[in-house]
Amino acid sequence: MTTQSQQDSQTSMHSLRGKVSQVLSQLEQVLLGKPEQIKLALACILARGHLLIEDLPGMGKTSLSQALANTLGMSYQRIQFTSDMLPADILGVSIFDKAKNQFVFHKGPVFNQMLLADEINRASPKTQSALLEAMAEQQITLDGVTHALPVPFFVVATQNPTEQSGTFPLPESQLDRFMMRISLGYPSHDAQLNMLKGQALKTQDLRPCISPDELQMLQSEVRKVSASDALLNYLIALVDYSRQHADAAGLSPRASLALLQAAKAWAYIDERHYLLPEDIQAVFSAVAEHRIRTSHLAVGQTLADIILASVNPIS
Repeated sequence: MTTQSQQDSQTSMHSLRGKVSQVLSQLEQVLLGKPEQIKLALACILARGHLLIEDLPGMGKTSLSQALANTLGMSYQRIQFTSDMLPADILGVSIFDKAKNQFVFHKGPVFNQMLLADEINRASPKTQSALLEAMAEQQITLDGVTHALPVPFFVVATQNPTEQSGTFPLPESQLDRFMMRISLGYPSHDAQLNMLKGQALKTQDLRPCISPDELQMLQSEVRKVSASDALLNYLIALVDYSRQHADAAGLSPRASLALLQAAKAWAYIDERHYLLPEDIQAVFSAVAEHRIRTSHLAVGQTLADIILASVNPIS
């Protein structure tokens, strides 16, 4: 028999699941005409991943990150990356306090639940690498002392196309820390019309739909989404194919785990507790494209498209 406490817990989780739709609805009122990109961004966060947004200036990259932070009720800090930025500008610095006769650590902007690294590829590789430990282990180490970062913790980074002047390409080790890379692209005619009419919400007008504690509960639920052996074998086949056809290394074990968790988050947003091949296919390009490189492609073709077309789901 189901106890009253179990019933209350199920009712609470059902109510919490309903808030996912509220989050999507509010975000879609800020970034008009981009439901798929918004869903991918939310799936990335529910899967506990970091997000890279690559596009031309003025496409709404910063607006999306601010909207995510406000809607999910997280503390937020934006850093404008520049060529003269130092790691201390991100992590913080220890300053000698004469009154205390000791060094006192002053926290940098990384000590927020969501950090926007705006135009990350305009900073030097040394400064870019300052985020590696934070993104991988949710902590930073300075002067031999380890400092824990807030929970939850996410990095949303934006970058301009690498062909633009004044940019430093992100190294593979940095790219692999981002669970997903998405591109917003130009809005449709109707979306532009509604934007010009002032129908888009301002990010400062957004109110939290869920709390950080509720977000962590949702992340725990995402991890419970089941994946059959057949689905896992399909995922492995996609990863193996990438390793055989990329110019350099294919998808890493970290990428395999990211693909699984992102697909589970996509399924959860679609109100399912089990994985389908379509879930893996929906997130595959966002998870894989920035991690693999090949030069043998036709115009408009991506290696992710080739992989998905070449590997059939395993029944």
